Amino acid sequence: FYFSAQEGILIFYHIKDLQYEMKICADISQPITNLMFSPDYTSLLLVTDQGTVYSYKPARSGEAVKLLDTSSSCFLAADFLTPGSNYCVSVTIAGEVQVWSLGYGTLLSKLNLGTEVHV
Repeated sequence: FYFSAQEGILIFYHIKDLQYEMKICADISQPITNLMFSPDYTSLLLVTDQGTVYSYKPARSGEAVKLLDTSSSCFLAADFLTPGSNYCVSVTIAGEVQVWSLGYGTLLSKLNLGTEVHV
């Protein structure tokens, strides 16, 4: 399973019986607040508290790639929109829901809910 530390490190734990193996997958140097797999489990979305979204592809075991930077310290969470993994939706603490194109890192649409959002 995947785990993120407050320091912005993505860690993978392989657990079998009573033994485990730990592997550091990526270090993005920003606290990770949300981890979400794409519907086909090929990409992992890493969301930071500073409004940056990264993609990590476990099969490639490479570095996390920055997809978008909303530059918003009130960024709360993000998730993939299905089908596929070309778009994601995010929400801020202030209640703004945003739809993003992951291929271009651009904001496509937003909606203000008019209320604060909490996890």
